[in-house]
Amino acid sequence: MGKKTAFRLGRQLLRAVVILLLVCFVSFSLTVISPIDPLQTNIGQAALGSMSPEQIEKLEQYWGMNTPAPERFLEWLKGIVKGDLGVSLAYRQPVTDVIFEKLSNSFLLLVFSWLISAAAGVLLGMIAGAYRRRLPDKIIKTGCMVLSSTPSFWVALVILLVFSVWLKWFPIGFSIPIGVIAEDVRMAERIQHAVLPAAALSLTGVASITMHTREKMIEVMNSDYILYARAKGMGMGKILFSHGLRNVLLPAVTLQFASVSELIGGSVLVEQVFSYPGLGKAAVDAGIGGDVPLLLGITLLTSVFVIGGNLAAEILYGLIDPRLRKKEEVSKT
Repeated sequence: MGKKTAFRLGRQLLRAVVILLLVCFVSFSLTVISPIDPLQTNIGQAALGSMSPEQIEKLEQYWGMNTPAPERFLEWLKGIVKGDLGVSLAYRQPVTDVIFEKLSNSFLLLVFSWLISAAAGVLLGMIAGAYRRRLPDKIIKTGCMVLSSTPSFWVALVILLVFSVWLKWFPIGFSIPIGVIAEDVRMAERIQHAVLPAAALSLTGVASITMHTREKMIEVMNSDYILYARAKGMGMGKILFSHGLRNVLLPAVTLQFASVSELIGGSVLVEQVFSYPGLGKAAVDAGIGGDVPLLLGITLLTSVFVIGGNLAAEILYGLIDPRLRKKEEVSKT
């Protein structure tokens, strides 16, 4: 790795830290001005009315409602540095433990959907670009337009209705079978419960990468070296995977890593539809229930994922496209 590459990555890392600090500040500020009262949400108005002022004061102290917001923010930042994100008000457990449990459920779902959307998007985009304005291109473009304009929760509902209710091929929801202890669940059963949520989540992200790959593939097909390959009698399949894939891979990787935020955002709705006890559903429950420590912890973690995806794309640039390294070497001379 050259000095300029190291400097660029260091600058990206510094920018990531600044963005994380801004995310922490904005997220905390939104929870402060939120109209949700954690006492009424978690205890209930009737039970709260029957308590003495001393009991209410103790609860307010437990929830940190009497502490000034700037002081709470600084204490929260200190806890982040130490790896302590506080205690979840709803689960009565450390936030890190709750996030780890929910993330372990969502990890399989997110990885499957990320890989499926990447592979399907690149393949469909290459086919559409290679057969521009012909039947395959028209079918793929129409499907992408429909998917891009369809809400993810509606796609999830249709998939659930068809494959779980009508065909009964897959479970209707949850991450494990009902009435089975988590330790006794086999990996095959976990995968079976994750198939439909992963399919719904991947469909919401496949349209954008397909259309961007299509545009790049059209440029490749109009290039001189493709014309030369056709003149030599090279078949379409070999052209696609020998020349096309190499040229569309870099922008596809960039888009896929940049789509991490869309994937996590879509998981919130998809997990709600399938009652999948993952990180997205936990974020919704934390927001509705006024569980500020858990909500802030999930926001911080998802921000790290998104920024980490962009940093990974920066690192992969030079590995996938050697021309970037050559430009750096030429600039030194």
